Amino acid sequence: MKNPPLMDAATRRWRAALFLFMLATGVSMASWVARTPAVRDALEVSTGSMGLVLFGLSIGSMAGVLVSGGLVRRHGGRSVIALGAGLLVAGLAVIAGGAALEVSAGVFGGLALFGAGMGLAEVAFNIEGAAVERTLGRPVLPVLHGCFSLGTVVGALAGMALTAVRFPVGWHLAAVAVAVTAAGVWTVRAVPAGTGRAEAEADAQGPGSAPGSETGTGQGAGGERTGGVRGQLAVWRDRRLVLIGLIVLAMAFAEGSANDWLPLLMVDGHGTSATAGSLTFMLFAVAMTTGRFAGGPLLVRYGPAAVVRASALVAAVGVALVIFSSSALLAGAAVVLWGLGASLGFPVTISAAGEGARPEDASARVAAVSTAGYAAFLVGPPSLGFLADHVGLRNAMVVVLVLLGGAALITRALRSPVPEREGPGTGAAASREGRPRTGSDQPDLV
Repeated sequence: MKNPPLMDAATRRWRAALFLFMLATGVSMASWVARTPAVRDALEVSTGSMGLVLFGLSIGSMAGVLVSGGLVRRHGGRSVIALGAGLLVAGLAVIAGGAALEVSAGVFGGLALFGAGMGLAEVAFNIEGAAVERTLGRPVLPVLHGCFSLGTVVGALAGMALTAVRFPVGWHLAAVAVAVTAAGVWTVRAVPAGTGRAEAEADAQGPGSAPGSETGTGQGAGGERTGGVRGQLAVWRDRRLVLIGLIVLAMAFAEGSANDWLPLLMVDGHGTSATAGSLTFMLFAVAMTTGRFAGGPLLVRYGPAAVVRASALVAAVGVALVIFSSSALLAGAAVVLWGLGASLGFPVTISAAGEGARPEDASARVAAVSTAGYAAFLVGPPSLGFLADHVGLRNAMVVVLVLLGGAALITRALRSPVPEREGPGTGAAASREGRPRTGSDQPDLV
């Protein structure tokens, strides 16, 4: 078994910088969420009008997610992270000013900037994290996303405490903006330039610069071009990547549904108090954080396919108990299963998307799957609200249950692709996790 390479100082700073800024983005997001009631009171708007203000976050987030992959391919991950950090900080500052001045349009604009920064940085971080994994030969993305989850816990606790002492929301968010600025500056200095930018360099060299390329754009496996918008869409012709995309859709939907609806699900569906609903969500966030930090050794030992299959089933059990249990206490406890099960799905599928491809092609695949996952995370759960108007929120969650069950059936797509044969013994080559390949590791996705 081949040991993973040792980590040099530059790679250690690279990884630590990603961890730090993901923690900072988690704190900033939870800080905003925790102070939403205070902002609504400061603006003196109705719940419906506040919903329109919140729409700025969705618009900005989707815009950032949709353009991030292309920007990384053109300018590299570090530049996109710097842009995302700048927009995120600017958004926090504008939100703080809008709340202090009681200007709804200001908060809307700030949320749009904040969401755009989050969307840009998140996809770029996944590409950078996958590159660190390839460098080290061991899982990094679960802990990277765990840092975000830990940040949400820290931000939520701080927000609750500052709300209790009636600390001005403007000053709170301004302080968070200063902290995120410091984290962003250190991160940009520590992250190497050029990650994910190889195709753009090949384009600049002109026709014939990439082996096997007709136009110099570079090609992925099977001769698919990976440069430009058409190239980003072309990666979806890979059947394995499509199945990985379906898995990430289901797992992101499960995570996003809890983020959007869990407190209300407990209050309206199980008759708990608002405080109990908030504490239940905190329990979910802690379970998510625990699962992501503890998942690395499981991935090394059992591989991503087995871990995500088990995760989907555990999450499905938790969701089923929340839906069908008549006991609010049992439903609240089942949230732990929901959080643990949903914790690894997103980062592990992102990691698997880049396996078996050249580094420059891997960035396109990671960006494509990241975009699909964040789209499901941002757009999918709100759609449950429309269904809940007709069947109730508990019954609407059956959609999450079905998606988790479907994801568990196709996790074989997460197995590392078999390398090209180089002679006798290739079938016994070690996989990324350091496990010897067996016949069951072949990419049979049926």
